[in-house]
Amino acid sequence: MSDSGTQSKYSVNKRGFYGDFGGAYIPEMLYPNVKELEDNYLRIIYSESFQKEFRGLLKDYVGRPSPLYHAKRLSEKYGAKIYLKREDLNHTGAHKINNTIGQILLAKELGKKRIIAETGAGQHGVATATVCALMNLECVVYMGAVDILRQEPNVKRMLMLGAKVVSAESGSKTLKDATNEAIRDWINNPVDTHYIIGSVVGPHPYPDLVARLQSVISEEMMEQLQEKEGRNYPDVVVACVGGGSNAAGAFYHYLDNEKVQLVAVEAAGHGVDTDKTAATTARGSEGVIHASKTLLMQTEDGQIVEPHSISAGLDYPGIGPIHAHLFKSGRGTFVSATDEESVAAGFELCRLEGIIPALESAHALAYLKKAKFKKDQVVVVNLSGRGDKDLATYIKWFDEMRK
Repeated sequence: MSDSGTQSKYSVNKRGFYGDFGGAYIPEMLYPNVKELEDNYLRIIYSESFQKEFRGLLKDYVGRPSPLYHAKRLSEKYGAKIYLKREDLNHTGAHKINNTIGQILLAKELGKKRIIAETGAGQHGVATATVCALMNLECVVYMGAVDILRQEPNVKRMLMLGAKVVSAESGSKTLKDATNEAIRDWINNPVDTHYIIGSVVGPHPYPDLVARLQSVISEEMMEQLQEKEGRNYPDVVVACVGGGSNAAGAFYHYLDNEKVQLVAVEAAGHGVDTDKTAATTARGSEGVIHASKTLLMQTEDGQIVEPHSISAGLDYPGIGPIHAHLFKSGRGTFVSATDEESVAAGFELCRLEGIIPALESAHALAYLKKAKFKKDQVVVVNLSGRGDKDLATYIKWFDEMRK
């Protein structure tokens, strides 16, 4: 995790903006909560006591560092040296635990007694429930009714861990609506509650806080690549983007290294030209969602367009402001993969490397088929999560393919 003095031209500024994007567009009742966080987060997370406990838990509880695996058969197929950053091997099965460990320690330092969270695929909900059980704090997780049905194993895991799971019944009944309900809860419980946002979205300082906590991903990549390749950077880093926390972590230490191409893969759903998509940079425009100015899919009069993705974790109508800035500035390469392309990429990883990826991560893998790599380019794909939670969806597609 970078120290608080490290500043990139792609970092957040003192006003909470990445270029034109970011800020804190919050109701007055939330101002004290957000201000408390803004005034204290950097001091706390870079304190010696925080770092000692955070690093200790990442090592002994989460199981970090996560391996950087040279996928030889995948490399042979696509003509590049492809590495997988194995965030799927973390405790709870995804990168989300990096952030929740950090935020639960921050919440305790601020004296909070109750934790709320939103979740789409359920991985952030599970990671939040996990750290709340670890630290003996009350936990309430908001999840869209549609996601509750399609991610039942993760719902059961949250309940086993002692969390209360609240169904969001409004709108598309997915991640956007779960976030709305969590924000309402926070407004009603401003004193004793900390909201652990799961991605680089929401009001400042959340996008920066989450990115810093997830930056352990690229921090480790630098050390691992130095050992394996004799240099601490790859030619290409690929990561899926919904809100974009795993991508923010994978890109973090390479933002100012122009030798590194940063590739963000969004969910095209049925196709970017259909009404069933979540490809924000292809279909979105500037606006405000969940207290942050960013790119989002909206109608001409500013109403949110409901997103679609086979992946619950990418089923979001916007992107984090850091990614909106990377897109607008041209520093990031933003592409998309359809449901069908992503499922195919997931099956391909199963057959070539014996790894079942989360459907979110499968979107990143789908980029390999579209890219034109130069021989022996070093490519790191951030494998953000494992596919256990998505087995029902994979099996359904598998059965259809066999008919």
